[in-house]
Amino acid sequence: MERVPITKEALEKLRAELRQLKKVERPKNIKAIKDARAHGDLSENAEYHAAKERQSLIAGKLAEIEDAISRCEVIEVVPGPTDRVVFGKTVLLYNIDTEEEKQYQLLGKYESDPENGKISVNSPLGLALIGREVGDEVKVNTPGGIQEFEILEIY
Repeated sequence: MERVPITKEALEKLRAELRQLKKVERPKNIKAIKDARAHGDLSENAEYHAAKERQSLIAGKLAEIEDAISRCEVIEVVPGPTDRVVFGKTVLLYNIDTEEEKQYQLLGKYESDPENGKISVNSPLGLALIGREVGDEVKVNTPGGIQEFEILEIY
């Protein structure tokens, strides 16, 4: 089973989402199914069918989160600068082609949010950066073509 790196905070968010689904969403949906059944003929009962579909979505989400939690391995992020790119660190990059600077924090796939500067260590860019040092140049094959970056800072 593949272990997935995650921060302690992100694991707690997953656990909170699981609790919300089990303690609030699922019971609320069970009540909606019960109430819809009380309206009579189920073959033409849109409320019943919507509640049953929601039940299926909740069950799928529960299974997905439980699987994710079972595979997670908490990695402690040590604050402060370091000489190599590792999980949890933020990297300031210079895009050689566009002459723009971008900052990314390398996290697990359940924490990835590229629009907010958080990328997965398993993404093409994340894989290219792991273990590199300040001053290193990396080439990354992206959907838009190959891009070159220089590592300016690791913190």
